[in-house]
Amino acid sequence: MNICKAIIFVVSSASCVSAIAQIQEIKSSNNQIGIQGISSYVDYTETNDGRFGTTVGKLNTEKGWVPGFAVSASVMQDWLFGNDYLQFQYSRNKGHTDYTGSRLTGGVFGSAVQQNDATLTDYSLRWGKGFTVNQSSMFTPFLEVGRHEWKRAVNQGETYTNNYYGIGALAQYSPMPRLVLSANALIGRTFSSDISVNGPLGFSGGLGNSNLYRAGLSADYAFTQKFRGNVGINYSAFKYGASSNYPVGGTITWEPDSRTRYTTISAGVGYAF
Repeated sequence: MNICKAIIFVVSSASCVSAIAQIQEIKSSNNQIGIQGISSYVDYTETNDGRFGTTVGKLNTEKGWVPGFAVSASVMQDWLFGNDYLQFQYSRNKGHTDYTGSRLTGGVFGSAVQQNDATLTDYSLRWGKGFTVNQSSMFTPFLEVGRHEWKRAVNQGETYTNNYYGIGALAQYSPMPRLVLSANALIGRTFSSDISVNGPLGFSGGLGNSNLYRAGLSADYAFTQKFRGNVGINYSAFKYGASSNYPVGGTITWEPDSRTRYTTISAGVGYAF
């Protein structure tokens, strides 16, 4: 009888230690600085509304993978409410996209095909609170603000910018020691959307704002107590509304409606503290 009790005690203790270790694994994953190599697939479509008798419908598209890097830092500590979560991320992509559209002098969609330089820059700051769901899972709702910039080298150059805010959630699960699987989703709103067009027919003006949607999956593995590796995929979607009309060079010009979708894959390393 005493042997049976001892076995039950040992098994129960091991199970408890394992559960604590798995939750601690999630917290360790949330307390690290890291760097990732990334590649973002740009899927952009511009659509004209036909004002002043111009062509209605699809004007041009930009598509293609643009390589880059990202750096991030996240902390989960008991500051205010327990398991307070803070994350900052910066990323930059630089490469080119495939442009399909028409010449400034006229023509139908598809009459112009070329490659354009593209530079994407993003910043984001996230704050949330983690809730322990069970022995190996944690759920963290969060608020996030950020900024996006796209330097598009079509014609003589255009720069799109917008800020955003949103609410989201991070779900994390540790199925085994060292491994943390994560899923996140956010719904938000862009604001202060803007475009700056270079050249003799250039102008700067506001663009319409839109809802922002984002979702992602990732895996984080601890090779040692401090050294971690990670892979992930993220998807985001939003729109820019058309600008106002601007008299430039004896003519009227504007920026049409557009929709933007990004799919980003990443792989990197991190240092847990």
